[in-house]
Amino acid sequence: MPMTPPDYAWHFTPGSAFAYEDGITGTLAPVVIGDVTMPTGRVVACDPFVSLGQDEVEPFSVVVEPGRYRAEAAIATLVRPGVPQGPRPHTRVAAARLVIRDTPTAHWEMVVEEGQDPAALGEDEFYGYGVDAGTGCFYDAAADGSFPGTENEEGAVWAAMEGAGEGPDVFLAEGQDGHTLVGFTSGWGDGCYPTWIGRDAEGRVTCFVTDFLVVPTRLVPAA
Repeated sequence: MPMTPPDYAWHFTPGSAFAYEDGITGTLAPVVIGDVTMPTGRVVACDPFVSLGQDEVEPFSVVVEPGRYRAEAAIATLVRPGVPQGPRPHTRVAAARLVIRDTPTAHWEMVVEEGQDPAALGEDEFYGYGVDAGTGCFYDAAADGSFPGTENEEGAVWAAMEGAGEGPDVFLAEGQDGHTLVGFTSGWGDGCYPTWIGRDAEGRVTCFVTDFLVVPTRLVPAA
């Protein structure tokens, strides 16, 4: 059967802890990135340095009300027992979410495009978007052409990423015509990552979450 999603609220709960089988432990903490302007409510997630402005990424089929929505990242701080911490902790972006409403999520559904059928997936398989430059993002479909130069490592997105400094590897970019984009490094780097839609008990969309597969699928209890 296809990948079974965890309850991603756990990823965004401060202090949630996990461990890998090799003894490395991780502690999660949510970080607010900023607000995404959504004039059409058509959400796009992709690697901005590969796909933004190329008119090749389809927005998600589920459309939300136009507005401004908060984006957050779940930052995992990793520690190897017996190894002293350096001046900057070893962190990875475990997941990123676009919050549509602050109500509890009752269930999760995999984001699919036209012609994709989750029932056709094999054991633990999923549909997701490809990352080839170590970065993911959320933005409104109307903003696709509002960040010129991104593919050439120029412009607002590149400047915002470089400006993240020594903090968590997340950023907010402001483009033309008031459009915004939130970006984040993609867990361990390049790969393919699933996005899920959360819905509350009434079936309303609560959030979109991209899982960068940092947290083990089968959790090892943290000491």
